[in-house]
Amino acid sequence: MAAAFRSIGIDATITPESNEETLALGGLHSSGEECLPHKITLGDFLRICRQPGFDPRKAAFFMPRAPGPCRFGQYAPYLRQVLAEQGFGDVLVFSPNSSDGYDGLGTLAGELMRTAWLAIVCADIAMRLLHKTRPYETAAGAADGAFHATLDDFDVVLSEQGPDAATRVRHLVRAVERARARFRAVPACYRKGRPLIGLVGEIYCRLNTFSNEDTARRIERLGGECWLSDVSEWVWYTNWCRETDCIRDVGRLSLSYVKQKLKTHVQHKYERALLAPLAEDLCGYEEPHDIREVLDRSEPYLPATGALGEMTLSVGKAIYLHDKGADGIIDISPFTCMNGIVSEAVYPAVSAAHDDIPIRALYFDKVGKHIDRDLEIFLDLARAYQRRKKHARRYPAYFTE
Repeated sequence: MAAAFRSIGIDATITPESNEETLALGGLHSSGEECLPHKITLGDFLRICRQPGFDPRKAAFFMPRAPGPCRFGQYAPYLRQVLAEQGFGDVLVFSPNSSDGYDGLGTLAGELMRTAWLAIVCADIAMRLLHKTRPYETAAGAADGAFHATLDDFDVVLSEQGPDAATRVRHLVRAVERARARFRAVPACYRKGRPLIGLVGEIYCRLNTFSNEDTARRIERLGGECWLSDVSEWVWYTNWCRETDCIRDVGRLSLSYVKQKLKTHVQHKYERALLAPLAEDLCGYEEPHDIREVLDRSEPYLPATGALGEMTLSVGKAIYLHDKGADGIIDISPFTCMNGIVSEAVYPAVSAAHDDIPIRALYFDKVGKHIDRDLEIFLDLARAYQRRKKHARRYPAYFTE
């Protein structure tokens, strides 16, 4: 995302890696009842404000928002309040909304959103390559090295100012090909048998390794492999929500609906182009072609028209991963998260209807807990399920028995 902003001439960078100061500042300026992502993002922004030479008049913080009952909708207003209280009221909090598909981004919205979508797809590709490679590496750290080199490569291409969309896509396809070569060069022994664990849940906590205590890496150390739900999933979901709203409010024969369908079509076109070089490498790791593959699976438990947000995605994706041959599902959510609590309430029914696949909800609040013990027990359950499951996993051709 920082690279996408730089592509239109805006000086942008990511927040520093979260640490204990993050937690201290976030905790100091919140009541303790907010969810973990709020505490971490607030703490990270306040750390930046405390850096020597920080000028609030020349700074902006990017904090998207979404409507609905989730507390995420209050992150940006609360951040503005705290900044004002701390003497940083001149900092702009830039807060586009998911209710319009994040289209309200100003005069450069079209170009920025196109590049941002390409950036999301590229980041997801890098993450997928990392998680399918790292459990099998024979040289410790090689996969992480390939991952960071790939991100740097994508960053350079995405930051370029001037190229039209078609040219940028061509440059990124070549970057994907370089990433493919980079990960293929990682020394690895691809042998079948590791339990495949699907990671679903609240989008920030499942993707932010500081928040979830690096759950994926811990699972790998215990002998498993992870399939992490990506960021693209949320974009496809917000597109679906926007289309549904258009149909309800103005009908299919409307400019709004046609524009939304065209936007989705173009995004699929770009995604297919970037994924094309990886058809062999990601065989068996295919994400849904249409978000309705996830929403339809969730329908009997949490219908998408009534259960809004990650909860319907988590349940639907858990079933999708079961159908792809996963051996267990872990839902990663912040402590007290509404989405996690609602999802956890229906997981017993989901498991019972799908061969009793083990499903476990893990809640995180950065307070000491025995996560390795919990994961070790879960991996034992996953191995037991692996021996009796009905949906065989499909492996890429480079795996051996």
